[in-house]
Amino acid sequence: MIEAQDVLVDPVERRVWRAGREVTLSRMEFALLHALISRAGELVTRQELMHQVWGTAFYTSSKTIDVHLGWVRRKLGEDTRRPTLITTVRGRGLRFETTAADVRAEGASASG
Repeated sequence: MIEAQDVLVDPVERRVWRAGREVTLSRMEFALLHALISRAGELVTRQELMHQVWGTAFYTSSKTIDVHLGWVRRKLGEDTRRPTLITTVRGRGLRFETTAADVRAEGASASG
């Protein structure tokens, strides 16, 4: 089990809970969330995500990541305008935050 903030991920059973409530994700949504939460607190580049989640060494468009990320954020009940779970570091990548306080302190942005 992997846990950060109030999100719990079971990589073996491919199940996710937020605040004790199970969240249903598609295969790709789960893979994206797992790639980020397994490195909680670390910056993960879009290139790394494309390789790990989509199995490609290049990305044709960041829209692929953005669309799936939007679905994951919504399913987790995240405010997409002011995310506290998965934040975007413009021009660098994405990070699953270990605490919501870190996000407020840094003034992280949801755009990417």
